[in-house]
Amino acid sequence: MHMMSSVNPISFTENTLKGSILPLFEKEDQSLLYSENTNSEPSALDSTIQVRIIHFYFCLEGSATFFFGPHYSREIVKGKNYFFYNPDKDLPFRLQLAPQTKMVFMTISLESLHKLFVHDALPLLNPENSNRKFYDERDIPPMLQLVLTQLLTTQLSESAQKLFYQGKFYELLSLYFSNRLPDTETCPFLNDEETVRKIKHAKEYLLKHMDAPPSLKELAKTAALNEYQLKMGFKEIYGNTVYGFLLDHKLDQSRILLDAAKLQVNEVAYQIGYTNPSHFIAAFKKKFGITPKKYLMKK
Repeated sequence: MHMMSSVNPISFTENTLKGSILPLFEKEDQSLLYSENTNSEPSALDSTIQVRIIHFYFCLEGSATFFFGPHYSREIVKGKNYFFYNPDKDLPFRLQLAPQTKMVFMTISLESLHKLFVHDALPLLNPENSNRKFYDERDIPPMLQLVLTQLLTTQLSESAQKLFYQGKFYELLSLYFSNRLPDTETCPFLNDEETVRKIKHAKEYLLKHMDAPPSLKELAKTAALNEYQLKMGFKEIYGNTVYGFLLDHKLDQSRILLDAAKLQVNEVAYQIGYTNPSHFIAAFKKKFGITPKKYLMKK
């Protein structure tokens, strides 16, 4: 059965009828959808990457597999985002959602994206690149994760939902394409791709060990950098100090946990590594301008 109208750039035919697709926002060549497989067996959905339409797939829980014909497949797992763009032809595929998988799909035409970012130099929008195929796989960063979680947890009246989802559609786009370019004049060592890779590795290591973060010296040694390269390069690439970045990440995670409405404020504080909940409350208010308790009351 067709879940979307023919004018929309994304449509799914549900084969097993065990999954569910919920259109959140539809406008001409733009769409935002949510899909969830709540069953104990996989659910298969047929769709097409349409020509000159940019497709985003965000996996929030579980995993799913894209099948492009009989010989090629690619898996997406929790916390990952895929980006597809094909300028040549429609590309049919089957998406198989594992049990207990939650995903958000988003599409927009290249032309509409160009209008939104008319003053920004996105590589995809350069005329010499518009006829190239694009594929990108990346981690879902905390700020994007927060917006995606809000799509599923914010309760609104029916009359307010359309405007809310439309706003979230553009918020997701702006955050996705908001990569900050480092100042290579101040930090010339960032011209070296291997050094940039090491700094990114340091960031990943830091997040994996956020419960017991390493010292700056230990982190630099792990990434095979000197402390100056780590401190200056990290600030240039991520716009924050190493431990400022970690604090922001923890607080963004705390909002995701609060949005899920399964934990009390003290429990959230302990889960993100605070031994004293009052310190968490103070840090949360400094970053978001509201206490965690009042934040919960506004939901």
